[in-house]
Amino acid sequence: MHEVYLSLGGNIGNKKNNFIQSYQLITKHVGETIVSSAIYETPPWGFQSKDNFWNQVIKVQTELSPQKMLEQIQLMEKQLGRKYTKEGYESRPIDVDILYFDNLILETENLIIPHPLIQNRKFVLVPLAEIAPDFIHPVLKQTNIQLLEKCKDDSEITKIEK
Repeated sequence: MHEVYLSLGGNIGNKKNNFIQSYQLITKHVGETIVSSAIYETPPWGFQSKDNFWNQVIKVQTELSPQKMLEQIQLMEKQLGRKYTKEGYESRPIDVDILYFDNLILETENLIIPHPLIQNRKFVLVPLAEIAPDFIHPVLKQTNIQLLEKCKDDSEITKIEK
């Protein structure tokens, strides 16, 4: 059984409903959620939008391989209305990123684990540090708390619900 940290985020549509449906699809197709952070409201990162994001990190147990998990996540995102373009960052109903997969270090054409931008994103580090403060990033060799303390992202993060 693998332990995986996933980041959930979305800024369009019914955010609460999108998150509820995401949890249901993750449970059905990926694995059981062991722990979840609070949900945080954050501004868009890397692009402009009038709609703020909801962000959360969850820890799941799965028997899937990293590649199979990515396939299931992308199917789920499409089912919930996510459209993929080559334009870069944009508004979306739901986005699920694999942050950590056990202590695995993996780099393929379509998947990098740990996620290469964890240390730059306060919207990921705040909820990640909430549920896994002492987890050590397998590449950077620092805990999530240490990464958060060094993060240069000055975005405003507001806890909205547990």
